[in-house]
Amino acid sequence: MHRYIEIPIQLLDVEGEGFHIMVKGLIHGKEANFLIDTGASRSVFDPKTISSFIDNLQFEKKEGLTAGVGSSDLESATFRIDVFSLGDMEIHDYEAVALDLENIHEMYDKLGLPHIDGIIGGDLLRRHKAIINYKNKKLRLTP
Repeated sequence: MHRYIEIPIQLLDVEGEGFHIMVKGLIHGKEANFLIDTGASRSVFDPKTISSFIDNLQFEKKEGLTAGVGSSDLESATFRIDVFSLGDMEIHDYEAVALDLENIHEMYDKLGLPHIDGIIGGDLLRRHKAIINYKNKKLRLTP
């Protein structure tokens, strides 16, 4: 038995200027697309998008401002995801950050790229000892 899991990644071409890494997963049993962002300190989910995955969603406003995602100061909130999975790895009772990702949705629409349901950031990548293998197009995580 392996002590890690491997998840296929897709490299999304961003107008020939580079690429973004996407993985597929599940939020509450529903298929979801996640960007992998090694520069993001936390994993984030758009509040409008996440509402389609979780019934009776409760947001708790976060004090202060969050930096990132194309803007220097953004308001954010936290909420709980009972279960989401990346490949065969399930993450339970995760305190997630809700952050408006409208600028990403607009850019992806213009480029004809898939809709993104969340961004997996450094908190989960570090916790699960992530290794990105570009040659084999795999994300390795330790449960």
